[in-house]
Amino acid sequence: MHKFITIILIVILPILDINAINYTPDYNDTIQDFRPDNENEFKFNAKQLIAPGILIAAGSLGVCNKGWFHKNINTKVKDRLQDWRRDKRFKADDYIQYLPLVAHLGLSACGVEAKTSYKERIAVIATSYIALGIIVNGTKYTVKKLRPDSSKRNSFVSGHTATVFMGAELVRTEYKDASPWYGIGAYTIATGVGFLRLYNNRHWVSDVIAGAGVGILSARIGYWLLPLEKKLFGWDNKENRTLVAVPYYQPDTKSLGASFSMVF
Repeated sequence: MHKFITIILIVILPILDINAINYTPDYNDTIQDFRPDNENEFKFNAKQLIAPGILIAAGSLGVCNKGWFHKNINTKVKDRLQDWRRDKRFKADDYIQYLPLVAHLGLSACGVEAKTSYKERIAVIATSYIALGIIVNGTKYTVKKLRPDSSKRNSFVSGHTATVFMGAELVRTEYKDASPWYGIGAYTIATGVGFLRLYNNRHWVSDVIAGAGVGILSARIGYWLLPLEKKLFGWDNKENRTLVAVPYYQPDTKSLGASFSMVF
């Protein structure tokens, strides 16, 4: 079990940009230095796919029940935790998974300088959640892997783990210039939730590893699409735009819908 935790930390810690710990802010810096209004800050960068890609690929190795990963890691970790657990389970992971998301929105209210405005952070969370929901649910009901407690066939990937790691990556990205310790704290919480999913016999190791990758990827998708959303809704203040949404209902077909119109 200790080897497993060590492997997880080795994979995750480079994501946190540990070298930034030595960063000391100049007190002559202005607020604008901490809140850059620059679209290049969140533009797509292929290098950002490396960490989540490695995690998702590593977790995918455990999908096959007859494969080496499942027999030698998934099963052995489950058996070891069974000896520890003795039918004792903790439900804290159902709630803790949302702590980083709360921090992403709330740290600025405590005086921590954020990169984006409050409404932009809401947009990032919404976009990230949509991406996460599509990836997680699409994978769960395509792979149909049996949970270790044999309750359902929707084990791969872990939704709890994906949610908490998405929040951790949002915190790291938003507040890394203020202090890298916010990201480190969020990722520590995320790792704890991943462990509880294993301890509670709800997921295999492979589910948790892949879920972490999906969560990180979803958060980055949220930030990659933020510049587009700022232009779409006129948040960049460069142009005045009007967006009109008109809902409609067709009685003959009993269908609901909406039409959108944007004035540039």
